[in-house]
Amino acid sequence: MADDRAVRLPLGLATGIGSLPHFDPAEAVDFALRHNPRLPAAPALPARSRREGMIAQAADGIAGISVGLDGSLAVAPAELDPEAPLGGAGFAGDAFIGLRAFLNAVTDRPGPLKVSVTGPVTLGVALHAIGVDAELAFRIAGAAVRERAAGLLALVHQRVPQAQVVAFVDEPSLASCTHPGFPIAPLDAIDLVSSALATLESRAITGLHCCARADWRLLLQSGPQILSAPVEAGLEAAGGTLADYLEHGGWVAWGAVPTDRPIGSTVDRLWRRLSLLWTELVGQGCDPVRLRTQAMITPACGLARHGITQAEQVMGYTTRLAQRLHDQAIGVRLSVGA
Repeated sequence: MADDRAVRLPLGLATGIGSLPHFDPAEAVDFALRHNPRLPAAPALPARSRREGMIAQAADGIAGISVGLDGSLAVAPAELDPEAPLGGAGFAGDAFIGLRAFLNAVTDRPGPLKVSVTGPVTLGVALHAIGVDAELAFRIAGAAVRERAAGLLALVHQRVPQAQVVAFVDEPSLASCTHPGFPIAPLDAIDLVSSALATLESRAITGLHCCARADWRLLLQSGPQILSAPVEAGLEAAGGTLADYLEHGGWVAWGAVPTDRPIGSTVDRLWRRLSLLWTELVGQGCDPVRLRTQAMITPACGLARHGITQAEQVMGYTTRLAQRLHDQAIGVRLSVGA
């Protein structure tokens, strides 16, 4: 990644990963703006409608694929066509009510905002799982995600023309792309993700999120400007590659608040875990200043499976950790005269 792709965002940001547990779109948007006022994330609301689940959203409008009320997919093989444009209601449909409510709320808001699309590898895996031939499934997925991504940016810039857009590709299936039996080769998977990111990069800061342990050296080859990963997902195994990525302007969204277990009564343990990871990465060549100044804090994953009270606690901790990050980032900049 070239230096001219360096991310220009404020220090010490907190943001969400996307899905929230709310039924009411207005309440979800209020939650996002209240907890992450400097970088709010457009919410998806699968509790309100299963069609707002990440696979259901991604499959919406694909020729030959129907999405049920429960979010399940069904295939009509004779109608599959990787060249067909997306149909249906687009972003006006039931699958994107959370997004529309968010854009309505931020129309006059200055500053950055975050949106996301389901990635082509994850969508391709889902299409293959319902019986679509692997080669065709990933061709369809790649084309659909590129069209969706372009449409999303056009919508956001139309509705919020002053926004600095941060656009993430969400790819949980990349965690398995090096496993035997995965339906496409690892480098083919990375090419698909790279193509989706390229669609976004002309009008947005691009991010890639994977919420499990993965081959991070491989994933970084796709070219995101921000890599989003849980703190406990093994990034230390790619310390040398991460050092080069940071040196060339890349950022990391540290998933520092777990979403798969209790998180305790204070943020101290979570901060120590993040600090220990940074110490290990410095030992592998990462710049300690860049680790803190080219960084933001997120939950490890989305919050759709949490109760609203739990989600409040997770995002409260995310904000507190981001404040500590901000204070350290300011401190290290002052210490080196930046």
